[in-house]
Amino acid sequence: MDWILNVKGMTCAHCKSSVEGALKALPGVNSVMVDLDTGDVTVNVQQSKVDEARMKAAVEAIGFEVT
Repeated sequence: MDWILNVKGMTCAHCKSSVEGALKALPGVNSVMVDLDTGDVTVNVQQSKVDEARMKAAVEAIGFEVT
């Protein structure tokens, strides 16, 4: 299943890498694709292992805002 999160504050490759790393560290996340231009982050997950709230918390814990 794919989730699309809109993340505010990403401006560079380091931001992209940080968001990808935070999400990939969660059990049940299969892949992460970040679009810096739109702020959209597409996360492919095993639905039974991770939910939107956990993904949002992981991104916000590293200093970004999820809208």
